[in-house]
Amino acid sequence: MDPIVSVENVRKTYEGGFEALKGADLQISQGEILALLGPNGAGKTTLISMICGIAEISSGRILVGGHDVAREFREARQLIGLVPQEISIDPFEKVLRAVRFSRGLFGLPPNEAFLERILRDLSLWDKRDAATRELSGGMKRRVMIAKALAHEPKVLFLDEPSAGVDVELRTSMWETVRQLQKAGTTIILTTHYIEEAEAIADRVGVINQGRILLVEEKAKLLDRMGRKELTISFHEPVFDVPAALGEYNLERTPDGTGLIYSYDRTAERTGITSLLKDLSAHGLVLRDIQTRQSSLEDIFVHLVKESA
Repeated sequence: MDPIVSVENVRKTYEGGFEALKGADLQISQGEILALLGPNGAGKTTLISMICGIAEISSGRILVGGHDVAREFREARQLIGLVPQEISIDPFEKVLRAVRFSRGLFGLPPNEAFLERILRDLSLWDKRDAATRELSGGMKRRVMIAKALAHEPKVLFLDEPSAGVDVELRTSMWETVRQLQKAGTTIILTTHYIEEAEAIADRVGVINQGRILLVEEKAKLLDRMGRKELTISFHEPVFDVPAALGEYNLERTPDGTGLIYSYDRTAERTGITSLLKDLSAHGLVLRDIQTRQSSLEDIFVHLVKESA
């Protein structure tokens, strides 16, 4: 099946020579959730803006549903819903009228039943006659999602959807995104909350300094780059790691009461058995052992540091 979004060797150079995007390649499949991670200024918003036809492409090509976003802007844009990071809605407009107006902007005929379903799915139906200025920040963001969905797009871009939203509403937002995916919508989100990507994304892309460092299935990425840490606590503080244990690359815990051993959990041999035997041989008496799996955030930080 052809990708719903195809980014082919895309570059963006601004006046003055600053290159915000440096030969980006990205293929996004119908119905997936892709989380695009990167520090501030990495190029995330620039890439989204070009896919949505808001920013001009310096070179390369972007297709949405087979339509070139530069040459067939209207056809491509009809397939896209965009929820920007900034909340930009008329504070005096009522919720239902705002969503109805967004649908009309794309020249679609009225469909009150469809709009009602969107508002109900986003828990906004009870607020349909409220002015948006009366809503909480989380509800306003839901209104923006409803407006972006009003014209029945195939692809939905969410730029920092949980920004300024409390933990409870953030979790509710994640559930909303999952429901949209079940309905067949392809979702691309940028986020600073890496636990958000870990919770809902099918694939993860990491971008830094205008380059896409990788795009990979979340589970495979965690398996490939994920490591485990074994923290071994002792009855007595450890002031120095015995030289004979150098092969294990052990680190002291911040409080000095233990050692940390990092290992590849997918390896045939982890080295834990021999490590424990060697620790005992050097007179180190164990008090406790704990393991910790590296998270997507650990991998992200490692990749960004390597590319700096």
